[in-house]
Amino acid sequence: MIIGVLHLEFRLHGNRSLKGKRKVSLSLKQKLRNKFNVSVAEVDALDVHDKLVLAVVTAANESTRVESTLSRALAMVEAISPAELTRCNTEIFSDSD
Repeated sequence: MIIGVLHLEFRLHGNRSLKGKRKVSLSLKQKLRNKFNVSVAEVDALDVHDKLVLAVVTAANESTRVESTLSRALAMVEAISPAELTRCNTEIFSDSD
């Protein structure tokens, strides 16, 4: 089993409330879930109104499939996100039996 995690950090310029952050977060999470069948969660900076940190997770039996899914998810986020993507990191974990 191969598990991949895509860690995304955004800067929300001009956002002044957690309600505005939640709107951006919910939209991105739902689009990622619908398009790629991945798990998405806000994982850090929960009370900071101008910073959004998401983790996108997928699992498969081949590392190429995991890498492909996460790279397509990143490309979509870069294309549609109203926020500035300031950092991204991909980690791949393998169950080597």
